[in-house]
Amino acid sequence: MSTNKYTQTQHLYLRASFGETVEVIAEKADKKPKKLVRELFEQAASSKDLIVIKDNPLSTEELMEMSKEEKQELRKESKDKIKELNLLWLDRMADSQAAFREKMTLFWHGHFACQSANVFFVQQQNNAIRKNSLGKFSDLLMAVSKSAAMLEFLNNKQNRKDSPNENFAREVMELFTLGRGNYTENDIKNAAKAFTGWSFDEDGTFRLRQRQHDEGQKTFMGKTGNFSGEDILQMLLENKQTAVFITTKIYKYFVNENPHQELIKDLAEKFYTSGYDIGALMEEIFTSDWFYAPENIGTRIKSPVELLVGLRKQLGLTFQDREAQLLVQKVLGQVLFFPPNVAGWKEGKNWIDSSTLMIRLLLVGVLSKDGATWQAKQDGDVNTDFFAKKRLINIKGTFDLKGYQQVFGKTNPKNLVEEMANYLLQTPLVGNNQKLLQIKSQNSTIEEFINATALALASVPEYQLA
Repeated sequence: MSTNKYTQTQHLYLRASFGETVEVIAEKADKKPKKLVRELFEQAASSKDLIVIKDNPLSTEELMEMSKEEKQELRKESKDKIKELNLLWLDRMADSQAAFREKMTLFWHGHFACQSANVFFVQQQNNAIRKNSLGKFSDLLMAVSKSAAMLEFLNNKQNRKDSPNENFAREVMELFTLGRGNYTENDIKNAAKAFTGWSFDEDGTFRLRQRQHDEGQKTFMGKTGNFSGEDILQMLLENKQTAVFITTKIYKYFVNENPHQELIKDLAEKFYTSGYDIGALMEEIFTSDWFYAPENIGTRIKSPVELLVGLRKQLGLTFQDREAQLLVQKVLGQVLFFPPNVAGWKEGKNWIDSSTLMIRLLLVGVLSKDGATWQAKQDGDVNTDFFAKKRLINIKGTFDLKGYQQVFGKTNPKNLVEEMANYLLQTPLVGNNQKLLQIKSQNSTIEEFINATALALASVPEYQLA
């Protein structure tokens, strides 16, 4: 299979969202990338919050009056709501009209990795990321830095002038802006002083606790003054290394995990001079000829969430038990809202080992036949082991493949595998796989052959690549 217009069109949708239906690819394959990108931006113009709860269920005043058992029950309810938020987000990702903004939200969700047992704080931060995911990075950085979930996660509520806590100050430089090695320990100590008193109210509203804030002189990045936390973030943005660090991470996620230094240098300069306009950077990437070069197509291993949402998009997958999607995330190693640590999930080949690859290849077959009863093993992660304690879940699904009948119904059966591979796969089929898929039962109808081929193509190793 050579790179063709279908592969290139799907490439855009796989990277900017989670892939598209066969009907959409067939319809849009002749359109120029700039027009398709413009459509994506139009669809992503508005941001709609995900809401599973309206008030903070874990307020301090109420907790103080509760028994130990009541507190445990309330925390369990909060975790159940986080699972509900997870499933609601998957539904939103699978919605074509929202997919581009949701893909950006997923990227920033990994960049600003964070955990909280409080569903209200989780929901607040996720919606703040969604709202700012295509805006100015400065607004996004400020919103996340002041979110209750992040301040709680990185212990900044304990950061006070008489006993500074350096967690937040360190991570905001190492992981969120400059990258490791581009600051000193002294910068961390003084930045931590500037962030003293940064806290939040019970409703998640940011609050500067003035009596806990260090008003003294601080020396940061060679400058001295009575800096506030906002001053530190602004100084980090003024440092061009932040533009380079963010652009590199975006390039590795959306283009190729092997950085092209000259391209990144040019993109980072434009990103910086635009005032950190994320949307402008993404448009530059998606409309550039080099984005569609063969070396950038089919080079990215799908994350578990991308694989899961992609199956829903490309094969019309629905689950008999919606919560089975939580279990699939768990066994494949990426549970939304539960990153492994503050550095987020490691991408690329880190998604694959002998166990997860086997599950990925068998997943479509299991879903499409009789299903299987799964229970996630406990792996020591107390935050996601609640999946393992639940009842056994039946991994059973149905696939809506009517679009394939519509697009391929009149295709010569001899060419069917290759034609369908052009839609579903981003890399050529290995020879043995192609021969295997060409085998057609004499008793099967063309409709059965098309359905079987679609499911078979989603079960080959090549389908794991985007």
